[in-house]
Amino acid sequence: MTPIKKCILKKDISYKPIWLMRQAGRYLPEFRKIRKKNKNFVKLCLNNKLVPEITLQPIKRFDFDAAIIFSDILMVPYGLGQKLNFTKGLGPQLGDFNDKSSLIIKKSNFINKLKPVYESIKKTSNNKILEKKDLIGFVGAPWTLLVYMINRISPKKNLKKNFFKDKNLNNNILSILKEYLKIHIKYQVRNGATVIQIFDSWAGLLSEKDLEKYVYQPTKEIVDFTKSLDVPVICFPRNIKNFKKFVEKVNPDVISIDYNIEPKKIVKDIHIPVQGGIDPRALLVDKQSLKNEVKKYKEVFKDHPYIFNLGHGVLPQTDPNMVEYLIKFVKDN
Repeated sequence: MTPIKKCILKKDISYKPIWLMRQAGRYLPEFRKIRKKNKNFVKLCLNNKLVPEITLQPIKRFDFDAAIIFSDILMVPYGLGQKLNFTKGLGPQLGDFNDKSSLIIKKSNFINKLKPVYESIKKTSNNKILEKKDLIGFVGAPWTLLVYMINRISPKKNLKKNFFKDKNLNNNILSILKEYLKIHIKYQVRNGATVIQIFDSWAGLLSEKDLEKYVYQPTKEIVDFTKSLDVPVICFPRNIKNFKKFVEKVNPDVISIDYNIEPKKIVKDIHIPVQGGIDPRALLVDKQSLKNEVKKYKEVFKDHPYIFNLGHGVLPQTDPNMVEYLIKFVKDN
């Protein structure tokens, strides 16, 4: 059994596994070399020759306990036929649509459009370097994908003013998303993903009264489906404010926390395995400061099943030597 599976399934506290969100990507010089030649990010995510290489770059360089497939949560809207572009400085930009009918697509067409993703997962999972490590597949949570599909750009701090105006459209898109997220998860697992993480990047935008409809209920449906495939599921509801209630409502196998939450509160309130929490900016300072941050999390979670990770993705300006130092310190102490 892999270290991460031991932590999740056996509630093992003797070893704290480590992987990092966005560990495959822009802070690595070997990735930047590939990216320079491949300007179109969507096409890169669909390149089944380069994706396995990119996914395994940090595994070859560092001793992580898991790889996470190089992809994007917006592959699902793309698979549903919504136009998708990534522009430097602006992030993702999605095309417009008029109603539900423009999002109706045959399941076979959706699967075929995202087939390169599944082929990449299969190729990656068959690499011997992952023999004793997990390969993490992932999806965006229904709410976060709804935000992107209606907002059409990253909301940053606010949704556009008329976001909730067309309730029928929102409800229709949520239903479509739940159906196709299950397909996307099923095909990731079928091709070798051994853990699934659900990213709810914009959960923090909602008021308490809207969480039940847009976060708890739809995410639980996706979590239950993933569990039915006998694959552990990690939820990362960023800035959710009440992680305890989220865990009670959604019941994931692991809860991934952001860096705005006090870890002592988490360990007191939550009894399932916990992941993450370390501020990505800790990797931008000196080694002693990073060591102190790691020690803090080690102490808080010493008697609790815990997966070392950040409270968000690795920042692009991060020095790979600091990542190496982090891993070595976690594993040697």
